[in-house]
Amino acid sequence: MTQYNRVMAGKGGIHAAECVQEGFIGVDYQIAQDLTADLTDDFREFNAKYIPIYLAGHPEKTKIGAGLACGFTWTVAMGLKQGDIVISPDGAGAYYVGEITGGYFYKPGGVLPHRRPVAWYPNKIDRSAMSGPLQRSTNSIGTCCDVTQYAAELKALVGGQANPALIASDPTVEDPAVFALEKYLEDFLVSNWAKTELGKKYDIYTVDGERVGQQFQTDTGPLDVLAVSKDGRELLVVELKRGRASDTVVGQIQRYMGYLMDELAEPHQTVKGVIIALEDDLKIRRALRATNNISFYRYEVSFALTPMQGALNT
Repeated sequence: MTQYNRVMAGKGGIHAAECVQEGFIGVDYQIAQDLTADLTDDFREFNAKYIPIYLAGHPEKTKIGAGLACGFTWTVAMGLKQGDIVISPDGAGAYYVGEITGGYFYKPGGVLPHRRPVAWYPNKIDRSAMSGPLQRSTNSIGTCCDVTQYAAELKALVGGQANPALIASDPTVEDPAVFALEKYLEDFLVSNWAKTELGKKYDIYTVDGERVGQQFQTDTGPLDVLAVSKDGRELLVVELKRGRASDTVVGQIQRYMGYLMDELAEPHQTVKGVIIALEDDLKIRRALRATNNISFYRYEVSFALTPMQGALNT
């Protein structure tokens, strides 16, 4: 299946025009060597080799920062497949769109030296034409973010068609009206983090002043939110589920936590987890009873109407 990814061509899209002119997309985390011999489908194997290399050249960085740098490098160099679609912001309110046409190559001395060839389309997408959910998804911090769930909308935009109000299907939510509200949960949580109970103790993980904890990449997929306690002693994995959470999410969040424990946590840091969902059930309560480092939170969706001052009574 064709994947759609938003890829930043340097901070703020500063190199986007050059990428389009020269027909590539790339990344630069100052790993100054050809990666060809080490690019396999094993994300963990790549990180195991290159995190120490990155840290040797950047001793001021944390292991998590190094994991992000190596993870994004691997995603652009190997994770994106030939035929996948990339959208890249131009820094002025629009997005270039192109198709990956080949494998990784290295251009030492060039901007974004770890590259993939791209056939860029002639027309850009205006950000104002995107639906609200797609705009929020493309706002995710980090070099790459997967926007495949908006493939139908992006195809329509590329074709110049008017943008419908799209609501993607989700087998875990039976009521489309409920889904339409709940699909904004992650973006809402991140935007209002400081006002939540979790925000009193934890901050969403940042690198160089930028939040990178949303959709944090692991070797078993992206976790929803990675946070760190204000004293730096705890890492927190937050997994959000629309509707009712099943006991399978416990295994999922434990895999993410295990990855952090094995690969990125510093010796002084513990790893905990939080599951946020609309409802729980007996199975998940039983599963959580056997763990001592995963908490469960329910969220509530409310809706209110406020009359305008001076409105006529009927």
